[in-house]
Amino acid sequence: MSDLKPYTSVSGRSKIVSDKKITWVERLYLPAILKGMTITLSHLLKHKATIRYPETKREFSEIYRGQHVLKRDDEGRERCTACGLCAVACPAEAITMVAEERKPGEENLYREEKYAKIYEINMLRCIFCGLCEEACPKEAIFLTPRIVNADYHRDRFIYGKDILVESMDNRVDVTKRQTPEVLAFKKEKNRKHND
Repeated sequence: MSDLKPYTSVSGRSKIVSDKKITWVERLYLPAILKGMTITLSHLLKHKATIRYPETKREFSEIYRGQHVLKRDDEGRERCTACGLCAVACPAEAITMVAEERKPGEENLYREEKYAKIYEINMLRCIFCGLCEEACPKEAIFLTPRIVNADYHRDRFIYGKDILVESMDNRVDVTKRQTPEVLAFKKEKNRKHND
């Protein structure tokens, strides 16, 4: 007698299904248990994927995209001119800014006539794609190898200028994030940035 039987589904289609009876050895589930144990034992002998975190830190790529930084120039002035290109380029719409005109006497704080009075990045929305640093014509924003700290409150993930702007005592090296073309362009002293 064949163990294949016709089966009619709710839609009216008939299918051929197997009605094979399992043997008494298969009812004991020993083959399935032994197969599962061999898989488990084989994983015990493999290299562990985890690390002992505080003592051992995982190596990151040289171009790892972590927390953002707003750069200053060599004189300590903010490079950002609040042009808004980084906010427009951001696919997650994580960047918001408010532009303001520079007042007389603030030439040592801001390079251009306009500056970002408010510059905020919502780190919960950010996807760390790096499009903001590619869009910036003034090389003001870069992603650093720093990890964004964890927190329990959502409002602490909105980073303002107090967190993003680099301090002059602790400058962030971004030369590994810049392309060779940009570095060659910077070496040419007779060209201006907007030419």
